[in-house]
Amino acid sequence: MAFSTLLIVRFLLASLGCMAAGLAVWALTAACRRHLPQVAVQRSTWLLGQLTIIATFLALLLPHSERLRLLPAIELPETMLAAPAAPDHATTPAQGAAMAGGRGAAADYRAWLSYGAQAWLSLYLLGLAYTTGRVLQSHRTLNGLAATGERLVLPGRHQGLDAATPPPSLAVIEVDAPISPMLFGWFRPRLLLPRHLRSFEPLQQQMIVEHELTHLRRHDLQWMSAGIVLQTLLWFNPFMRLLRDNLAWAQELGCDRDVLRNRTPALRKAYAAALVGQLRLQPHPVTHSAKTALAFGGVSARTLAARISLIREPAAAPRGPWARGTAVAGLAGVFAASLAFQPALADRAPAQAAAPATFSCTDMVDAASGAQLVRDGHCDERVTPASTFNIAVSLMGYDSGILRDAHSPSLPFKPGYADWNPEWRATTDPTSWIRNSTVWYAQQVTASLGAQRFQQYVRGFGYGNLDVSGDPGKDNGLAMSWIASSLKISPAEQTAFLRKIVNRQLPLSAHAYDMTARLTALGALSNGWQIHGKTGTASPVLADGGDDRRHSYGWFVGWASKGGRTVVFSRLVLEDTQESAAGPRTRDAFLRDLPAQLDAL
Repeated sequence: MAFSTLLIVRFLLASLGCMAAGLAVWALTAACRRHLPQVAVQRSTWLLGQLTIIATFLALLLPHSERLRLLPAIELPETMLAAPAAPDHATTPAQGAAMAGGRGAAADYRAWLSYGAQAWLSLYLLGLAYTTGRVLQSHRTLNGLAATGERLVLPGRHQGLDAATPPPSLAVIEVDAPISPMLFGWFRPRLLLPRHLRSFEPLQQQMIVEHELTHLRRHDLQWMSAGIVLQTLLWFNPFMRLLRDNLAWAQELGCDRDVLRNRTPALRKAYAAALVGQLRLQPHPVTHSAKTALAFGGVSARTLAARISLIREPAAAPRGPWARGTAVAGLAGVFAASLAFQPALADRAPAQAAAPATFSCTDMVDAASGAQLVRDGHCDERVTPASTFNIAVSLMGYDSGILRDAHSPSLPFKPGYADWNPEWRATTDPTSWIRNSTVWYAQQVTASLGAQRFQQYVRGFGYGNLDVSGDPGKDNGLAMSWIASSLKISPAEQTAFLRKIVNRQLPLSAHAYDMTARLTALGALSNGWQIHGKTGTASPVLADGGDDRRHSYGWFVGWASKGGRTVVFSRLVLEDTQESAAGPRTRDAFLRDLPAQLDAL
């Protein structure tokens, strides 16, 4: 599956995730409305609910958000992983037929998933264009209505304005239309007053106008605009519309409360009567155009009774800050749970049926400040860590006590151990293990740790995609997850991991840091920078499970220190295979240019 398709599939999952988040947010806010009414009448409750949903949507779109998930990943078949050459790829005719059938089924699955995700993206864009058009059309309708009206510029032209002083920037326009008094205009606010408002009692007119001016003072137009934008972006999520409607409801109640503060019961009754009278005079209490305006009568029959009840009876004193804090904490919990329980994709890298194209990355970061010094190339491309993972294994081994010093334990080579390189067929200690990238020695360390502790270390390190499950169905994660298998990491993630090591931000013993730095020390450059680093070499694996003999991954990662400053770096290349190993070749080329690069930083 191409990288662009993976992004589209991630968009589909983010859409589903925000729907689930919307359900949880709506349940929480509905509970607030029932049990904490003083919190529910606050505008912030409903706008924060919308923000929680869209934050969930955006967070699920971000790369590497699956680090926070607790659910198993959705496996995408036919992956292309980076790995060293496997010793045996021979298959029988029956196995070949089975593999071909499996690849066909996987291809069908991938095709349907890809088509479904692309169809959803197309539908989303069409819906976004339609919804945006409806909002703009509503605004144009209100502008057209205002253009037909008469601007009230002189004092005494309207009884509703006798007790109010509108700001000079507000245009008050009287229109001959069966609408509710309303405030609209995101950037140039205007107050529309229907001509039939003159039939109300003068005091009722004044309270209605004061209601609309209170919207202006409370910046409700800006709150409304934010709600409309968020609802438009996630037009497909019904909970965004419900939250937006309740935001409007809370805005109206807030203005009612401010207008009626310290008013007598008789005036409250007159105000409620004015609301009912206004609804009788307008044919459609809630029109689409009213969605982009703050209308005095902009309520539905479902909310009318509740609003009148709150108008007639003064609201109870708001509960303490703990009530709002509880609501905010609940919304934060919904956001965190949405990330933790997302059905994330198993990030098993680019899937092309043919050999991958070559690429490279150089990533350099200041260890102290985290400032990005160099980022050049495909630095978010995840591939196998290969032998660079030995840095992590070294930290685990020394922290757990399995490794003791630079030469202990010294373990003999045994038949059956990985022996792809001649140097591995000898007694090995920590120093020669790091120098020769001896796979079987690292496997002895991880076997001594055990699967549970190994997993805990990888998660604690925040290493790559955190997936140490190994090959599907083989239960070999403890021995092979970082080689031709599930664990992958990008150059940008390598530098982030190395920065934690240099700053000693991981929960490890000082001995683990000291010994790992000692084993990875490579000496000094000509300009005095001390270098620590580790190479890694691997062959990509094609979609059919075979090794790509024509290309090789070459890693070199580490850090350089001089005069109290440390720079962490990661270099990755995918290039045509040559006689020499890609990792050492990458290291040598990088170190040739490194002095000049460091002097220029």
